[in-house]
Amino acid sequence: MFESGEFVAAALAAAGATIEPNQRQPNGVDLTAGAVFRQTDPGRIGREGKRVGDRVELETDDGTYRLDRGTYVVRYGEPVRIPEGHVGFVLPRSTLLRNSCTLDTAVWDAGYEGVGEGRLDVGHELEIEPGARIAQLVFARADHDGTYDGDYQSEGL
Repeated sequence: MFESGEFVAAALAAAGATIEPNQRQPNGVDLTAGAVFRQTDPGRIGREGKRVGDRVELETDDGTYRLDRGTYVVRYGEPVRIPEGHVGFVLPRSTLLRNSCTLDTAVWDAGYEGVGEGRLDVGHELEIEPGARIAQLVFARADHDGTYDGDYQSEGL
């Protein structure tokens, strides 16, 4: 069962996020664009470890990211804490999809805390202002063994 937007907003507020009224939706909370990056070097995923490739933060042009077709990493603008007994999913807002773009992210396990990131695929040139709502975070109730304690715990905090 998915939680209400009010529940998600309260969890984000407890993590230190300032949630504006227009970010709270019936079934989740909109996340904003905090920063946009282009990966510059290869990463590696091996059996014995991993490495995230180097990347560079893009500059805005008159307060707007002007993105060509391609793949980017977007850091969200809000800190998140996934409460025990829940799992978090981040989905693109429909306006991204209607502009030939999408956003992918992994499952956010119970106990994860940080300022998460997602892969932004731009299918047609797009302008995004920092602070614009680009994704929606929803929580589903979930059984779990333990809580998240991986490499990305506390990222961006």
